[in-house]
Amino acid sequence: MTRTEWLLSEQPASRRQARLGQAYRTWLALKANRLAMVGLTLVLALIAVALLAPWIAPYDPIVGGDLRTDRLQPPSWEHPMGTDDLARDIFSRVIHGARLTLMVVVLVAVIATPIGLAIGTTAGYFGGWIDTVLMRATDIFLAFPRLILALAFVAALGPGIENAIIAIALTSWPPYARLARAETLTIRDSDFINAARLQGASSLRILWGHVTPLCLSSVVVRVTLDMAGIILTAAGLGFLGLGAQPPQPEWGAMIAGGRRFIIDYWWVATMPGLAIFAVSLGFNLLGDGLRDVLDPKARK
Repeated sequence: MTRTEWLLSEQPASRRQARLGQAYRTWLALKANRLAMVGLTLVLALIAVALLAPWIAPYDPIVGGDLRTDRLQPPSWEHPMGTDDLARDIFSRVIHGARLTLMVVVLVAVIATPIGLAIGTTAGYFGGWIDTVLMRATDIFLAFPRLILALAFVAALGPGIENAIIAIALTSWPPYARLARAETLTIRDSDFINAARLQGASSLRILWGHVTPLCLSSVVVRVTLDMAGIILTAAGLGFLGLGAQPPQPEWGAMIAGGRRFIIDYWWVATMPGLAIFAVSLGFNLLGDGLRDVLDPKARK
């Protein structure tokens, strides 16, 4: 039996074979979606650029060249994206800015996803006053636009990339909680959940051992689709001077610095804007592909 036949076997001999087979089928379905593969390529490119930034960037992203000769130079072979008003190479700054962007995306996902899952599954499983309290708190967060709420948190915590990450995470979890609650309501009275209760399983064990894994795929899809919004929120905070502080090469702050020269020196603000566009597009395309693969309701 070949490896492919072993993975696609309709009668797996072990849980490991079943899980690997399911993962392989998911990959095949995702691979068949060309737009999803384009999105995956863009996301992998972001990760590769972020990891290899010190070796890819030809210049120091912080220290510029001679202000008399290198300031506001147009794109050329020497400077593929031109230079800014401090004679810094924009290409090098965009490359290093990918690190900040990836850090924001990963940390927000790591912080917000567990919070949303925990609140949503708890509210949906127990119901009653617990559901009412948790969902009304969620509704309060959802009542405010994400960027406005993030601005309020950053204003309270102070400007900086760390505080911006905390603020974005605190405003990102409510949609995940609502989604997890909806998924929990559909499965909390299923036969296998009742069987687990009859066997003496505690509520905590049922929540984390049975309910949460079933809600995870939908939440992962939603998180992937929200990555573009997270990137735009981080860029918005940076643009307003509340995110990463100079001289850090953050894309939103770079656009803010280049908006004064947008007419005569368009490349200063355009290049980081194109980077935000490409990465946001990649996450959106990948999220759409994952939704089609992981959400049975979306399959045709």
